[in-house]
Amino acid sequence: MNQNDKSAFVAIVGRPNVGKSSILNRLLGQKIAIVSSKPQTTRNRITGVLTDGEYQLVFFDTPGMHKPKNSLGKYMVRSVNESVGGVDCCMLVVEAGKDPEQTELGLIKKFKTLNMPAILAINKIDMLKEKDVLMKQILSYTSLYDFDSVVPVSAQDGRGMSELLDELKKQSSEGGHFFDDDTLTDQPERVIVAEIIREKILRLCDKEIPHGTAIVIEKMKTRENGILDIDATIFCERESHKRIIIGKGGSMLKKISTYARQDIENFFDCKVFLQTWVKVKEDWRNRAQILQNFGYDEKNF
Repeated sequence: MNQNDKSAFVAIVGRPNVGKSSILNRLLGQKIAIVSSKPQTTRNRITGVLTDGEYQLVFFDTPGMHKPKNSLGKYMVRSVNESVGGVDCCMLVVEAGKDPEQTELGLIKKFKTLNMPAILAINKIDMLKEKDVLMKQILSYTSLYDFDSVVPVSAQDGRGMSELLDELKKQSSEGGHFFDDDTLTDQPERVIVAEIIREKILRLCDKEIPHGTAIVIEKMKTRENGILDIDATIFCERESHKRIIIGKGGSMLKKISTYARQDIENFFDCKVFLQTWVKVKEDWRNRAQILQNFGYDEKNF
């Protein structure tokens, strides 16, 4: 271990759907956090690791802060609160042109309590037409907290990302790296596969159905010829949801599986044989034992 190497643990926080996962994926140059236009996409605190020369940044991509409606939602909010208290720096992600609301004010209050170094990343500047709106937004936020830096970015086209990375590196301190330099994430492979499948459901299915689904990887084994066999079960809350996920003649499930298989092959760089099934577990998001079986136990946050 080189004692001149520097590391920092960074929590990415903000309201749902502001692009936290997209920023993480753009920084890493590899998708490890699922991305969707629907809010509350991220459920677990996903760790991404970026090593650039002497610098190593360890990111926690937290769920978007929201008012929890069920037991799963309470676990998600707890994940954010615990992340903020256990890092070297927080990156607050907000959407360009949007004024601070209760979510941002609550996070800033926590920053003040902890005297937490924080970087403000204003995302989606590619969607902003008037630059003076951005300047007003910056003044509004900097009047609320003494951010170490404010960086307008676009996770969509990459603008501002190198500047953001430079600011994050400034939060590092000497003491070596905590992960091997080629580490991308500490998430188990089964978790990554399950999240990829869930992302496709989020993209292809409407309304409440995606948020009422959980993915369990039943089998994951590599054959002698290098093909990766994966068996996955999609759990939903109602029979009507099951019919929608399967689709007419299995068309929707086939589409979900095809898109997921393509991303899994890209991630693992091998051929994949993916089989998926759909089962019903009524009201699973409010049933503690099922939440634990699905990996949403409190000790995982």
